[in-house]
Amino acid sequence: MSPALRVRTAALLLMALFALGGSQARPALAAPLIADLSNHLIAITTGFAGTDVLMFGATDGPGDIIVTVRGPLSDVSVRRKERVAGIWVNRDTLTFGLVPSFYAVASSRPVEELLSPELLQRQQVGPNNIAVIRPDSKPTKVEAFRQALFKVKEEQGLYATTLGRVSFLGNQLFRTELRFPSNVPIGNYLVEVMLIRDGKLVSAQTTPLVISKTGVGAELYQFAHTQSLAYGVCAILAALLLGWFAYLIFRKI
Repeated sequence: MSPALRVRTAALLLMALFALGGSQARPALAAPLIADLSNHLIAITTGFAGTDVLMFGATDGPGDIIVTVRGPLSDVSVRRKERVAGIWVNRDTLTFGLVPSFYAVASSRPVEELLSPELLQRQQVGPNNIAVIRPDSKPTKVEAFRQALFKVKEEQGLYATTLGRVSFLGNQLFRTELRFPSNVPIGNYLVEVMLIRDGKLVSAQTTPLVISKTGVGAELYQFAHTQSLAYGVCAILAALLLGWFAYLIFRKI
């Protein structure tokens, strides 16, 4: 970590601690957990190569922290291909609903040591505990397609395969770096922070994060999604013009 980033991190953590101390001065408003992000907006521009966002905060005493990040929800179709007469074709298709486009977890200790399997499932901590709308089919078939879906997401770098690390400074201040890859989907994200003590969820806080395109890329993206027919016609005309220019150039050579 660079010296400038260390100074910024320390300042943010101290602000969180002072905020917590201020709330403790008023018992009616006391909060066991305060957390925030260093940036609530990630702007995707040309050449975007991924970025890190600092999550920082403070607690009112010792405990463990679990952080989950969920991207925009959507329906996703999973297809299974089979080889028929030497040709790969789609044989089965299942569609899952409310699938997070991005998912990551960070924790101060292994999550299995902090919460029971029932609580992990209830809080959707870990890819295997993500709640999605399952299609009406045989349970064994649905589970096989569900695992295939998560495997594809992991290969795309959209579902974290390793547990992120939440670090503590003393017993109250904590921080973690949330990594977002270059192919991260745009939309509204939810970052949930949970305070755990003695296997119990003491407090939780949800913070929004927005990822959006900016510049020419954003205008093209908006045009493609709002005027899909016109965008398709323009793309075809552009391809024809480029082909024609290439033909003229190579004919002269």
